[in-house]
Amino acid sequence: MSISINRRMFLTGTGLALAAPAVLTTARNARAATTLTLGHGAAPGNPRTLAAAKFAELVAQKTEGRVAINVAGSETLGSDAAMLTSLRTGALDFTANSQGPVSSVVPELAALGLPFLFSNADQAIKVLEGDVGASLDARFQKVGIVPLDWWDNGIRHVSNSKHAITKPQDVAGLKIRTPADPMTMDIFKALDAATVQIAFGELYIALQQGVVDGQENPLVNIESSKLYEVNKHISLTAHKWESTPFLMSKFAEGRLGKDFEAVKAAAKEAGALQRKLSAEKASASLAAFRANAAIEVVEDLDHAAFAKATAQVLETWKQKPFGDFVAELEKAAKG
Repeated sequence: MSISINRRMFLTGTGLALAAPAVLTTARNARAATTLTLGHGAAPGNPRTLAAAKFAELVAQKTEGRVAINVAGSETLGSDAAMLTSLRTGALDFTANSQGPVSSVVPELAALGLPFLFSNADQAIKVLEGDVGASLDARFQKVGIVPLDWWDNGIRHVSNSKHAITKPQDVAGLKIRTPADPMTMDIFKALDAATVQIAFGELYIALQQGVVDGQENPLVNIESSKLYEVNKHISLTAHKWESTPFLMSKFAEGRLGKDFEAVKAAAKEAGALQRKLSAEKASASLAAFRANAAIEVVEDLDHAAFAKATAQVLETWKQKPFGDFVAELEKAAKG
């Protein structure tokens, strides 16, 4: 069962006793020995949102009601970066987060977004199920985080309000919003764009007001957050793939005891659903954009030119302190 809570209820313990929704939550979870909270930033209808609700349902089933999950989406518990901090302090138990913010504590994670490294999610997940994933798992454990699964944040594309993008030169000079992800920033700096970091929840307004000209996201996010209303040019650059790390606090692991294995199994099932929904939704989003006369979908791009223009990013990242991991990742992706 998925119960929605808001940020005030989460941050203020007394609010849980005073707010009517909290009374409902307490009543519904009366038989649960352990109640945990899952936060994420996705909008209603997004595959991340649907999978989070499924996770809560599966946990209740697999633990026979001993564990209940309260789900708070749409950044009601703060930005991805804020939720990550809450996770590490034990104030939050789970988060379906974003690759950029999470790379602030596990820098190697950003390398998953090397330009044109993965052509689809299946290829990326296969790599993450091997030695690369095991290496990342060990790095997460050192910072008090338990990675439960790798959800799909999609192949990413560029939208903007100025003009069609068909070649690297068309990106030069544009103000592009990127998440706080060093890899994405490096990619767009290589394309001579100005990068601006804005929270996803504030992106629509920033595009509408012209604070930035464009942004980059998977098609699912562009549709579910209605970014196409303020960015009419959508170019299928496919410049990178990005994960949605599904994470648990080490504090929560300690509270679960014997139910930890059931929670892990629920996370895997919910992850399979999320990836399936993400693929289906991406196809549906593209079809909707193609059918919308108000939107220009640019599909005939010079991808080879984009790959050449951003090739320096890989070489730069190989020189970082974790360059050995980058080399391991590149080899696994090619294999």
